[in-house]
Amino acid sequence: MEADWEFEVGGGAPVIEAQWPGFVDLQRAPECIPLLPEARQLPALAKALEDLNASSSPVWTSKCDFWPRLDPDEFDPGELDAEPGCCGCAMGCYIDLLPRNGMQWKLPEQIAAACKDLCSLLCAVPLRCCRADLVIRRAFLTAERMELGMTAYLTSCGDSPEKAAQRLQEALIAFTGAFSAGQQ
Repeated sequence: MEADWEFEVGGGAPVIEAQWPGFVDLQRAPECIPLLPEARQLPALAKALEDLNASSSPVWTSKCDFWPRLDPDEFDPGELDAEPGCCGCAMGCYIDLLPRNGMQWKLPEQIAAACKDLCSLLCAVPLRCCRADLVIRRAFLTAERMELGMTAYLTSCGDSPEKAAQRLQEALIAFTGAFSAGQQ
């Protein structure tokens, strides 16, 4: 599986807003996960949200989205380690992740190390046609409290929508497994 990470914390960069108007606290209300439109469209995302919001997880999620169809100009088959002819269909999702422990990613070096570890674990997974991009962002837990968070973008492709979905499911399983293994 391909994986990479970057900082995106400049003045005009997007931020993670934990308490956005549609926020559902999946830590306290995991029964809401199957009700989320994204989770209904992609059951593997529902499982990932369940795992990432579990009390044993080092993180919690504040937002996610699912794109069932990516246009050819929205992904690079080479970055997905796709063989020729295997990228007619592509899809993706993202998950905003915040640290459960306020000291866990307090310093930029801490979250950078977590991203490097996750990428190492993911790159060791023998999956083609998918990748994870981890983006470190400023995160507003409340209007007054800013920390660092991570947006995880997962992208997959296949020669059919079913194969792209299967590969995205496998990528989500690998991602949550890497998070658990590394206890970031």
